[in-house]
Amino acid sequence: MDLNDDNSRLIWWLLVGTRGGKTRSRIITLIKDEPKNIHQLSLEMNVNYRTIEHHIKIMLDNKIITFIGDGYGRSYVLSNYYRSNYSMIDEILRNYYNFDK
Repeated sequence: MDLNDDNSRLIWWLLVGTRGGKTRSRIITLIKDEPKNIHQLSLEMNVNYRTIEHHIKIMLDNKIITFIGDGYGRSYVLSNYYRSNYSMIDEILRNYYNFDK
């Protein structure tokens, strides 16, 4: 993976270089094609709601994801940049976590 630009370094750091990267990677694979709220992610991943909420906040703060709607039903999607450049995320998922998505 080419880590010559800030966005590549950021996504690598968030998904591989820090604790919780595998959880964030799983969230990304689940919201890649379909918006989901925290409750849906929690159920699908069998992970505590607060844990998902924590990782969502990190990815929002770093502009990896964005949201649709408000309140409890707020759904999350990949930001336009990362949706358009999903190949860099896909490379990480395949090389570090053996994800097939």
